[in-house]
Amino acid sequence: MTEAIPRRETRETLPITRERPFDPPDELGRWREEATVRRMTYADGHEGWVVTGYAAARAILADPRFSNRPELLHSPFPNRPIRREDLERMPPGFFIRMDPPEHTRYRKLLTGQFTVRRMKLLEPRIAEIVADHLDAMERHGPPVDLVPTFALPIPSLVICELLGVPYGDRERFQRDSATLLNLETPLDDAQAALDDLFAYLHELVLRKSTEQGDDLLSGLISAGELTDREIAGMGLLLLIAGHETTANMLGLGTFALLCDPAQLTVMRDDPGSVENAVEELMRYLSVVHLGPIRAALEDVEIDGRLIRAGESVLLSLPLVNRDPERFADPTVLDLARSAQGHLGFGHGVHQCLGQQLARAEMRIAFPALLRRFPGLRLAVPPEEVPMRAAMAIYGVHRLPVAW
Repeated sequence: MTEAIPRRETRETLPITRERPFDPPDELGRWREEATVRRMTYADGHEGWVVTGYAAARAILADPRFSNRPELLHSPFPNRPIRREDLERMPPGFFIRMDPPEHTRYRKLLTGQFTVRRMKLLEPRIAEIVADHLDAMERHGPPVDLVPTFALPIPSLVICELLGVPYGDRERFQRDSATLLNLETPLDDAQAALDDLFAYLHELVLRKSTEQGDDLLSGLISAGELTDREIAGMGLLLLIAGHETTANMLGLGTFALLCDPAQLTVMRDDPGSVENAVEELMRYLSVVHLGPIRAALEDVEIDGRLIRAGESVLLSLPLVNRDPERFADPTVLDLARSAQGHLGFGHGVHQCLGQQLARAEMRIAFPALLRRFPGLRLAVPPEEVPMRAAMAIYGVHRLPVAW
């Protein structure tokens, strides 16, 4: 029986404060005990929904009756309202904010670039990049902050080489990305960072149109199907997504393993378990921790709740990926479990395009780090590691380590 909960029954906003670094907020867990699809108040007063159940989240991500278009969404974050003037400045080609068929038009131009086969061909270069950074760590000696010495530069250099972005410009795009993804950044500053990133990519695309190389952006230019601004918008999306998510998984994942020696041993000493271990870390940590958000295009019944047309729905991936109906003992990190089917890379038409690249980077980087430094340990107490609670991508700001 469908239940349309009256809007006046709750005025509760999204809990974001964590009691423990690897676990979602306890209050969200209590919400799931009440209902896996539940009313929630968004920052602008909109009465929408939050989903904490796996089956419901997967259904919504696969359902074309739910939209990702920003003009239809409400924001749960007080500092990040969705303003019409910002929507008008959205870079063309930024297809993550589109629905089919517009989304399909852009994405199909890239799907061949991120296949399992192509990522396999990149693995020797990824391994070389990882080894170079481990060598630099060894020369420096302990202690080091693992974020700027290992977790951040490896995926940054990989995505730069893939796209054809000069790695020497990393300070600019890493700074703008960090500003954009910080949910406490004033909205005008976040928009300025987005504008600066787009201007940078647009300048690069214009230069490449006369100096093309063997890279993804040059390939899009040669194909002749997109304008230079569309290519710049696509490049902007790929540059941010291509380094931020993996960088935070490497930092946060290493922190989690250092806090769990038995699981660290599995990752370090059992090559046959590494592929599965990466999936379990994705499930357990769920670094995309404050969404995604969708808007219902028509009335839709999900898990016994009637979601009305126009209502926003936030999918809480940290809770979804710990649904006991889908994963046994979900609050336990178990690198031996099968974590197949987790939604850490999303699902449906917006499933992460670069997931095979991220998997390859993690499969290579985690074991290499732990084997090079078998005595790796935290250089500060765990409670002193600063967490990225206010960032759109969860992780650690710094991770001081020694060996």
